Amino acid sequence: MDGNGRWAERRGLSRIQGHREGLEAVRAVVRGGHELGIRFLTLYAFSLENWNRPKAEVDELMRLLDHYLEVEIEEVMRNGIQLRAIGRIDSLSPALAERVRKSIERTSQNREMTLVFAVSYGGRAEIVDAARELMREAELGKADPESLDEKTFAAHLYDPEVPDPDLLIRSGAEYRISNFLLWQIAYTEIYTTDAMWTDFRKQHLVEALLDYQGRERRFGMTGAQVRGGEGADA
Repeated sequence: MDGNGRWAERRGLSRIQGHREGLEAVRAVVRGGHELGIRFLTLYAFSLENWNRPKAEVDELMRLLDHYLEVEIEEVMRNGIQLRAIGRIDSLSPALAERVRKSIERTSQNREMTLVFAVSYGGRAEIVDAARELMREAELGKADPESLDEKTFAAHLYDPEVPDPDLLIRSGAEYRISNFLLWQIAYTEIYTTDAMWTDFRKQHLVEALLDYQGRERRFGMTGAQVRGGEGADA
C-alpha cells in the first residue's frame, strides 16, 4: 500500500497525515472487495523493515491499526469478514497484539471473505521461521528431511490455510516485490498503478481485476495446453 508519504509531502503535509488518509483507502478497498466477491484479500500493513522508520511514524502506524480494529470490527462482523494476521505478531506491543488476537477470535466463524493483515511481516523472515520450525521437528524426530517437499514446507508458513494470491497490486507506481509473500507469489500476476494508496478506491480495484481477466495464466505450460488446443494432453 505505497504512496502515503509521497502523497502527503506533495501537499505540504506530514507523512503521518498521509497514513491517516491511507486508512480511508483501506476501508474503501475492503468494502469494495467484499462487494465484488473477493474471497481473500491480504493487505501489507507493516513490514519488518518499517520498524526502522522514525519512532513517531511507527507509533502512528501502530495506532492506526489499533484504531481500525476497534472502529471497523462491527462492520467487519456485519459483512461476514474473517480477520487473520501474518507476521511476527509478538513483536507488537502487548496491547496491540492482544487486540489483533481478539479480533481474529471474534471473527473466526465468518465465511464471506477473509481479510489478512500482514503486520511486522517479511517474506524472507516467514521462510526462515518455517525452516526453523521444520528443523526443530527434525531434531525431535517428528520430521524426516528426506521427505521434505514443497507441500510440507508450505504447511509451516504463517497461515497455510490462505491460498496463494492470484493478483498482486502495487500502488504508487512501484515495481518491486518489497519482501512480500515471497514463497506464495511464485505464479501470481502483478499489476501496478500510478495511483497513490491514499487515492486508491473501488474503481482502481475494478481496473486491476479487469486487467487480470485479460491475462493468460500458464503455470509453466504452453498457451495451447492451457486453452486445451494443439499440443495439449487429452
